[in-house]
Amino acid sequence: MIQLALSVMILWTGILHAEMKTDKEYGSQSMIAPLKKVLVKRPDHVFGNADPALWHYTAKPDLAKAQAEHDAFVNILLNQDVEVIYHDEYLPGLADAIFVHDPVIVTDYGSVILRMGKPLRQGEEEAIERKLLACGIPTLAKLTHPATAEGGDLLWLDEHTLAAGLGFRTNAEGIEQLKHALEPFNITVIAVELPYWQGKEACLHLQSLISLVDEKTALVYSPLLPVWFVNYLHTAGFTLIEVPESEFYTMGPNVLAIQPGVCLTIEGNPVTQKRLSDHGIVVYTYRGDEISHKAEGGATCLTRPIWRGFTP
Repeated sequence: MIQLALSVMILWTGILHAEMKTDKEYGSQSMIAPLKKVLVKRPDHVFGNADPALWHYTAKPDLAKAQAEHDAFVNILLNQDVEVIYHDEYLPGLADAIFVHDPVIVTDYGSVILRMGKPLRQGEEEAIERKLLACGIPTLAKLTHPATAEGGDLLWLDEHTLAAGLGFRTNAEGIEQLKHALEPFNITVIAVELPYWQGKEACLHLQSLISLVDEKTALVYSPLLPVWFVNYLHTAGFTLIEVPESEFYTMGPNVLAIQPGVCLTIEGNPVTQKRLSDHGIVVYTYRGDEISHKAEGGATCLTRPIWRGFTP
Protein backbone atom coordinates (compact mmCIF):
# COMPACT_ATOMS: atom_id res chain seq x y z
CA MET A 1 0.00 0.00 0.00
CA ILE A 2 2.85 2.39 0.77
CA GLN A 3 4.38 1.71 -2.62
CA LEU A 4 1.10 2.54 -4.36
CA ALA A 5 0.70 5.73 -2.33
CA LEU A 6 4.13 6.85 -3.43
CA SER A 7 3.26 6.04 -7.05
CA VAL A 8 0.12 8.13 -6.80
CA MET A 9 2.10 11.03 -5.32
CA ILE A 10 4.66 10.82 -8.12
CA LEU A 11 1.89 10.89 -10.72
CA TRP A 12 0.02 13.78 -9.09
CA THR A 13 1.41 16.37 -11.50
CA GLY A 14 -0.02 14.42 -14.41
CA ILE A 15 -3.41 14.28 -12.69
CA LEU A 16 -3.47 18.03 -12.12
CA HIS A 17 -2.59 18.53 -15.78
CA ALA A 18 -5.48 16.28 -16.79
CA GLU A 19 -7.93 18.21 -14.61
CA MET A 20 -6.80 21.56 -15.99
CA LYS A 21 -7.06 20.46 -19.61
CA THR A 22 -10.61 21.31 -20.63
CA ASP A 23 -10.49 19.76 -24.09
CA LYS A 24 -9.26 16.31 -23.07
CA GLU A 25 -10.59 13.44 -25.13
CA TYR A 26 -10.48 10.60 -22.64
CA GLY A 27 -12.44 9.32 -19.69
CA SER A 28 -14.67 6.28 -19.50
CA GLN A 29 -16.40 6.00 -16.12
CA SER A 30 -19.45 4.39 -17.69
CA MET A 31 -20.36 1.21 -19.51
CA ILE A 32 -23.11 2.83 -21.62
CA ALA A 33 -22.32 6.50 -22.32
CA PRO A 34 -21.78 7.09 -26.06
CA LEU A 35 -18.54 5.46 -27.14
CA LYS A 36 -16.39 8.08 -28.83
CA LYS A 37 -12.92 6.57 -28.87
CA VAL A 38 -11.77 2.98 -28.43
CA LEU A 39 -8.51 1.03 -28.51
CA VAL A 40 -8.27 -2.33 -30.31
CA LYS A 41 -5.47 -4.73 -31.25
CA ARG A 42 -5.71 -6.59 -34.56
CA PRO A 43 -4.76 -10.29 -34.34
CA ASP A 44 -1.20 -10.96 -35.54
CA HIS A 45 1.07 -14.00 -35.79
CA VAL A 46 1.41 -14.18 -32.00
CA PHE A 47 -2.32 -14.87 -31.75
CA GLY A 48 -2.36 -17.07 -34.84
CA ASN A 49 0.42 -19.27 -33.47
CA ALA A 50 -1.01 -19.61 -29.97
CA ASP A 51 -0.81 -23.08 -28.43
CA PRO A 52 -4.41 -23.92 -27.43
CA ALA A 53 -3.30 -26.10 -24.52
CA LEU A 54 -1.15 -23.32 -23.08
CA TRP A 55 -3.66 -20.51 -23.59
CA HIS A 56 -6.83 -22.46 -22.78
CA TYR A 57 -8.21 -21.91 -26.30
CA THR A 58 -10.64 -24.42 -27.74
CA ALA A 59 -8.53 -24.73 -30.91
CA LYS A 60 -5.70 -22.98 -32.73
CA PRO A 61 -6.95 -19.77 -34.37
CA ASP A 62 -6.94 -19.41 -38.13
CA LEU A 63 -5.11 -16.09 -38.47
CA ALA A 64 -6.53 -15.03 -41.83
CA LYS A 65 -10.09 -15.67 -40.65
CA ALA A 66 -9.37 -14.02 -37.31
CA GLN A 67 -8.13 -10.87 -39.02
CA ALA A 68 -11.16 -10.80 -41.31
CA GLU A 69 -13.48 -11.15 -38.32
CA HIS A 70 -11.65 -8.42 -36.45
CA ASP A 71 -11.77 -6.06 -39.45
CA ALA A 72 -15.52 -6.60 -39.74
CA PHE A 73 -15.90 -6.04 -35.99
CA VAL A 74 -14.02 -2.73 -36.24
CA ASN A 75 -16.11 -1.66 -39.24
CA ILE A 76 -19.26 -1.93 -37.14
CA LEU A 77 -17.75 0.51 -34.65
CA LEU A 78 -16.59 2.86 -37.40
CA ASN A 79 -20.08 2.86 -38.89
CA GLN A 80 -21.36 3.98 -35.49
CA ASP A 81 -18.99 6.99 -35.61
CA VAL A 82 -16.60 5.54 -33.05
CA GLU A 83 -12.96 6.56 -33.48
CA VAL A 84 -10.84 3.40 -33.50
CA ILE A 85 -7.18 3.49 -32.44
CA TYR A 86 -4.94 0.49 -33.05
CA HIS A 87 -2.57 -0.79 -30.38
CA ASP A 88 -0.05 -2.07 -32.89
CA GLU A 89 3.03 -2.80 -30.76
CA TYR A 90 4.35 -6.29 -31.50
CA LEU A 91 4.14 -8.32 -28.28
CA PRO A 92 5.84 -11.72 -28.72
CA GLY A 93 4.53 -14.41 -26.43
CA LEU A 94 1.37 -12.49 -25.48
CA ALA A 95 -1.38 -14.16 -27.50
CA ASP A 96 -4.21 -12.73 -25.37
CA ALA A 97 -3.09 -9.15 -26.03
CA ILE A 98 -5.93 -8.75 -28.56
CA PHE A 99 -8.17 -8.49 -25.49
CA VAL A 100 -7.19 -4.91 -24.74
CA HIS A 101 -9.97 -4.44 -22.20
CA ASP A 102 -8.07 -6.18 -19.44
CA PRO A 103 -4.72 -4.47 -18.67
CA VAL A 104 -6.13 -1.00 -17.89
CA ILE A 105 -9.12 1.17 -17.09
CA VAL A 106 -9.38 4.79 -18.21
CA THR A 107 -10.91 7.24 -15.74
CA ASP A 108 -11.68 10.93 -16.18
CA TYR A 109 -8.33 11.60 -14.49
CA GLY A 110 -6.11 9.23 -16.44
CA SER A 111 -5.44 5.52 -16.74
CA VAL A 112 -5.11 2.99 -13.96
CA ILE A 113 -2.62 0.36 -15.09
CA LEU A 114 -3.74 -2.98 -13.74
CA ARG A 115 -1.72 -6.14 -13.02
CA MET A 116 -2.91 -9.23 -14.84
CA GLY A 117 -4.15 -12.16 -12.78
CA LYS A 118 -3.35 -14.60 -15.58
CA PRO A 119 0.45 -14.95 -15.32
CA LEU A 120 0.82 -15.60 -19.06
CA ARG A 121 -0.59 -12.13 -19.72
CA GLN A 122 1.74 -10.17 -17.48
CA GLY A 123 3.72 -7.82 -19.67
CA GLU A 124 0.70 -6.46 -21.53
CA GLU A 125 0.32 -3.70 -18.95
CA GLU A 126 3.50 -1.77 -19.77
CA ALA A 127 2.81 -1.92 -23.50
CA ILE A 128 -0.70 -0.56 -23.20
CA GLU A 129 0.52 2.20 -20.89
CA ARG A 130 3.01 3.26 -23.56
CA LYS A 131 0.21 3.41 -26.11
CA LEU A 132 -2.07 5.45 -23.89
CA LEU A 133 0.70 7.88 -23.01
CA ALA A 134 1.35 8.34 -26.73
CA CYS A 135 -2.37 9.15 -27.07
CA GLY A 136 -2.04 11.89 -24.45
CA ILE A 137 -3.62 9.95 -21.60
CA PRO A 138 -1.69 10.35 -18.31
CA THR A 139 -1.19 7.49 -15.88
CA LEU A 140 -3.12 7.99 -12.66
CA ALA A 141 -1.90 4.90 -10.79
CA LYS A 142 -0.41 1.45 -11.21
CA LEU A 143 -1.19 -1.70 -9.30
CA THR A 144 1.81 -3.37 -7.69
CA HIS A 145 2.63 -6.87 -6.43
CA PRO A 146 0.85 -8.76 -4.89
CA ALA A 147 -2.22 -7.04 -6.32
CA THR A 148 -3.92 -8.42 -9.41
CA ALA A 149 -6.90 -7.02 -11.30
CA GLU A 150 -8.22 -7.36 -14.83
CA GLY A 151 -10.51 -5.02 -16.71
CA GLY A 152 -13.02 -7.78 -17.37
CA ASP A 153 -13.73 -7.82 -13.63
CA LEU A 154 -14.36 -4.06 -13.43
CA LEU A 155 -17.87 -2.80 -14.17
CA TRP A 156 -18.98 0.83 -13.83
CA LEU A 157 -22.49 0.83 -12.33
CA ASP A 158 -22.42 4.62 -12.56
CA GLU A 159 -19.66 7.21 -12.83
CA HIS A 160 -18.94 7.02 -9.10
CA THR A 161 -19.42 3.27 -8.47
CA LEU A 162 -17.09 0.57 -9.75
CA ALA A 163 -18.02 -3.07 -9.12
CA ALA A 164 -14.98 -5.35 -8.94
CA GLY A 165 -15.22 -9.11 -9.35
CA LEU A 166 -13.23 -10.92 -6.66
CA GLY A 167 -11.99 -14.21 -8.08
CA PHE A 168 -9.03 -15.87 -9.75
CA ARG A 169 -8.09 -12.84 -11.89
CA THR A 170 -8.72 -10.01 -9.42
CA ASN A 171 -7.65 -10.50 -5.83
CA ALA A 172 -8.44 -8.70 -2.57
CA GLU A 173 -5.21 -6.67 -2.66
CA GLY A 174 -6.02 -5.54 -6.19
CA ILE A 175 -9.38 -4.25 -5.03
CA GLU A 176 -7.79 -2.49 -2.05
CA GLN A 177 -5.26 -0.74 -4.27
CA LEU A 178 -8.03 0.32 -6.65
CA LYS A 179 -9.98 1.74 -3.70
CA HIS A 180 -6.91 3.67 -2.55
CA ALA A 181 -6.25 5.08 -6.01
CA LEU A 182 -9.86 6.07 -6.79
CA GLU A 183 -11.20 7.22 -3.42
CA PRO A 184 -9.78 10.79 -3.81
CA PHE A 185 -12.02 11.18 -6.87
CA ASN A 186 -15.24 10.21 -5.10
CA ILE A 187 -15.28 6.74 -6.68
CA THR A 188 -16.49 3.82 -4.58
CA VAL A 189 -15.22 0.32 -5.37
CA ILE A 190 -17.43 -2.58 -4.28
CA ALA A 191 -16.22 -6.17 -4.27
CA VAL A 192 -18.45 -8.82 -5.89
CA GLU A 193 -17.43 -12.38 -5.06
CA LEU A 194 -17.19 -14.67 -8.08
CA PRO A 195 -17.81 -18.44 -7.99
CA TYR A 196 -15.17 -21.14 -8.45
CA TRP A 197 -17.08 -22.38 -11.53
CA GLN A 198 -14.56 -24.27 -13.77
CA GLY A 199 -11.44 -23.25 -11.84
CA LYS A 200 -8.57 -20.88 -12.38
CA GLU A 201 -7.74 -21.98 -15.94
CA ALA A 202 -11.13 -20.85 -17.23
CA CYS A 203 -11.76 -17.17 -17.88
CA LEU A 204 -14.65 -16.09 -15.66
CA HIS A 205 -14.76 -12.33 -15.20
CA LEU A 206 -17.53 -10.30 -13.61
CA GLN A 207 -18.35 -9.09 -17.13
CA SER A 208 -18.81 -12.74 -18.14
CA LEU A 209 -21.98 -12.51 -16.02
CA ILE A 210 -23.28 -8.99 -16.49
CA SER A 211 -23.22 -6.17 -19.04
CA LEU A 212 -24.98 -2.81 -18.88
CA VAL A 213 -26.98 -2.04 -22.02
CA ASP A 214 -29.02 1.06 -21.15
CA GLU A 215 -29.75 3.43 -18.30
CA LYS A 216 -30.52 1.14 -15.37
CA THR A 217 -30.78 -1.93 -17.60
CA ALA A 218 -28.40 -4.87 -17.31
CA LEU A 219 -28.03 -8.15 -19.16
CA VAL A 220 -27.21 -10.85 -16.60
CA TYR A 221 -26.63 -14.52 -16.02
CA SER A 222 -27.88 -14.48 -12.45
CA PRO A 223 -27.25 -18.13 -11.42
CA LEU A 224 -23.55 -17.34 -10.93
CA LEU A 225 -24.03 -13.94 -9.28
CA PRO A 226 -24.17 -13.49 -5.49
CA VAL A 227 -27.66 -13.04 -4.08
CA TRP A 228 -26.68 -9.80 -2.36
CA PHE A 229 -25.42 -8.31 -5.64
CA VAL A 230 -28.61 -9.17 -7.52
CA ASN A 231 -30.58 -7.59 -4.67
CA TYR A 232 -28.26 -4.56 -4.79
CA LEU A 233 -29.00 -4.10 -8.50
CA HIS A 234 -32.74 -4.35 -7.92
CA THR A 235 -32.56 -1.85 -5.05
CA ALA A 236 -30.54 0.51 -7.27
CA GLY A 237 -33.38 0.44 -9.77
CA PHE A 238 -31.90 -1.84 -12.44
CA THR A 239 -34.05 -3.89 -14.78
CA LEU A 240 -32.37 -7.26 -15.29
CA ILE A 241 -32.59 -9.12 -18.60
CA GLU A 242 -31.77 -12.79 -18.08
CA VAL A 243 -29.51 -14.79 -20.39
CA PRO A 244 -30.57 -18.45 -20.73
CA GLU A 245 -28.11 -21.09 -19.55
CA SER A 246 -27.51 -22.43 -23.06
CA GLU A 247 -26.38 -18.99 -24.27
CA PHE A 248 -24.23 -18.24 -21.23
CA TYR A 249 -21.73 -20.74 -22.63
CA THR A 250 -21.63 -18.86 -25.96
CA MET A 251 -20.89 -15.49 -24.29
CA GLY A 252 -24.47 -14.25 -24.29
CA PRO A 253 -23.87 -11.86 -21.35
CA ASN A 254 -20.77 -10.27 -22.97
CA VAL A 255 -22.19 -7.17 -24.66
CA LEU A 256 -20.51 -3.89 -25.56
CA ALA A 257 -22.77 -0.85 -25.29
CA ILE A 258 -22.04 1.63 -28.09
CA GLN A 259 -24.49 4.11 -26.57
CA PRO A 260 -27.50 3.76 -24.28
CA GLY A 261 -29.83 1.25 -25.86
CA VAL A 262 -27.44 0.24 -28.66
CA CYS A 263 -25.07 -2.68 -28.25
CA LEU A 264 -22.69 -5.03 -30.06
CA THR A 265 -22.47 -8.73 -29.30
CA ILE A 266 -21.36 -11.99 -30.84
CA GLU A 267 -23.77 -13.62 -33.27
CA GLY A 268 -25.53 -16.87 -32.49
CA ASN A 269 -27.47 -16.12 -29.28
CA PRO A 270 -31.00 -15.63 -30.62
CA VAL A 271 -32.89 -15.86 -27.32
CA THR A 272 -30.68 -13.24 -25.68
CA GLN A 273 -30.92 -11.00 -28.73
CA LYS A 274 -34.73 -11.24 -28.74
CA ARG A 275 -34.91 -10.42 -25.05
CA LEU A 276 -32.73 -7.38 -25.62
CA SER A 277 -34.87 -6.29 -28.57
CA ASP A 278 -38.03 -6.79 -26.52
CA HIS A 279 -36.61 -4.22 -24.07
CA GLY A 280 -36.03 -1.74 -26.89
CA ILE A 281 -32.29 -2.42 -27.23
CA VAL A 282 -30.80 -2.21 -30.74
CA VAL A 283 -28.45 -5.15 -31.26
CA TYR A 284 -25.58 -5.37 -33.75
CA THR A 285 -23.75 -8.69 -34.07
CA TYR A 286 -20.33 -9.80 -35.28
CA ARG A 287 -18.89 -13.16 -36.26
CA GLY A 288 -16.38 -14.31 -33.66
CA ASP A 289 -15.57 -17.94 -34.36
CA GLU A 290 -11.82 -17.26 -34.28
CA ILE A 291 -11.38 -14.12 -32.19
CA SER A 292 -14.00 -14.91 -29.55
CA HIS A 293 -15.20 -18.51 -29.30
CA LYS A 294 -11.76 -20.09 -29.61
CA ALA A 295 -10.08 -17.64 -27.25
CA GLU A 296 -12.84 -16.95 -24.67
CA GLY A 297 -13.21 -13.22 -25.26
CA GLY A 298 -16.27 -11.32 -26.44
CA ALA A 299 -17.09 -7.85 -27.74
CA THR A 300 -16.20 -6.10 -24.50
CA CYS A 301 -12.89 -7.96 -24.19
CA LEU A 302 -11.81 -6.90 -27.70
CA THR A 303 -12.13 -3.20 -26.89
CA ARG A 304 -10.73 -0.74 -24.38
CA PRO A 305 -12.98 2.32 -24.27
CA ILE A 306 -10.80 5.41 -24.00
CA TRP A 307 -13.51 8.05 -24.17
CA ARG A 308 -17.18 7.84 -23.43
CA GLY A 309 -19.45 10.80 -22.89
CA PHE A 310 -22.50 12.75 -23.83
CA THR A 311 -22.20 15.73 -26.17
CA PRO A 312 -22.92 18.91 -24.17
